[in-house]
Amino acid sequence: MSKAVAARRVGRRTRRRGGYVWFLLPGLVLSLGVIVAPLLTNVWLSFTRWQGVGNPTWIGAQNYTRLFKDANFWASFRHTALIIVAMAIVPTVIGLIIAAVLFDYVGKRFGNRVASAFRSSLFVPQVIPVAVSGIVWGWLLMPDGALNATLRDAGLKSQAKNWLGNPDWALPSVMGVMFWIQLGYPIVMFMAGLQRIDPALYEAAEVDGATWWQRFRSITVYQVRPEIYVVLVTTTIAAMKVFAQVFVLTGNGGPGNATLVPSFFAWRSFFQNADVGYGAAISSIMSVLILVVGSVFVWLQTRAGREDI
Repeated sequence: MSKAVAARRVGRRTRRRGGYVWFLLPGLVLSLGVIVAPLLTNVWLSFTRWQGVGNPTWIGAQNYTRLFKDANFWASFRHTALIIVAMAIVPTVIGLIIAAVLFDYVGKRFGNRVASAFRSSLFVPQVIPVAVSGIVWGWLLMPDGALNATLRDAGLKSQAKNWLGNPDWALPSVMGVMFWIQLGYPIVMFMAGLQRIDPALYEAAEVDGATWWQRFRSITVYQVRPEIYVVLVTTTIAAMKVFAQVFVLTGNGGPGNATLVPSFFAWRSFFQNADVGYGAAISSIMSVLILVVGSVFVWLQTRAGREDI
């Protein structure tokens, strides 16, 4: 093959690859306009004092200095850590066990349709609008709501509480609702992952006398590691950004600041207190933390993938 022919082929391949840029351009422009520009604007506002009208006043790092001394800011992060447990860690563990039971026991004993019906019913809270589920749970958890009525009828009147109005019980109640909403997502993801596992692995383990728990621990958990990473990163980020559920259930992050989370704290600073720079500082810190968490999960998943090769 002559050098001229080779050069022409390389040129054609380069032109074809260059043509793909035009298809990527709309998405790039939208990303710049919807994500990058607002993010940079938010970071800039975090170094200013501004009430939303007039011209912002540059104050340097005063908002961050004030923020790190704010007890409410640190309390909101403690609440977020607990919500991560309720929305990410516990649903992932329990969801994996339920998915394995549905796939390995219910599906084989009663048929795939029954297993799919259970999976769909557990996923329903994910598709219900947050406002609707929040209002319904608010009714259930009222002092004279269905939960307390059930406890009184069962002779457990002493256990009836003001679930969302008591500072000691408000956050656990919100965490319980979060868990109910989130559980169906990992179940669907893990059942999809289980379908790609070679059945011969389970058959060989059964022949060797492995119990269900041994098969679950040694085969299921290991084989669905990619899905575990995806579920953990998405649910953890969702827990760090949670806002609507707290807003619908408690209204203002209360009682007091018992259910205050960073997203709601930033919203309150922006719109209720007209302290835009302070709210922007909270949002900037949360953005950095979310990027760090996402990067750590991607690194862990990449490392696990390399170890499997």
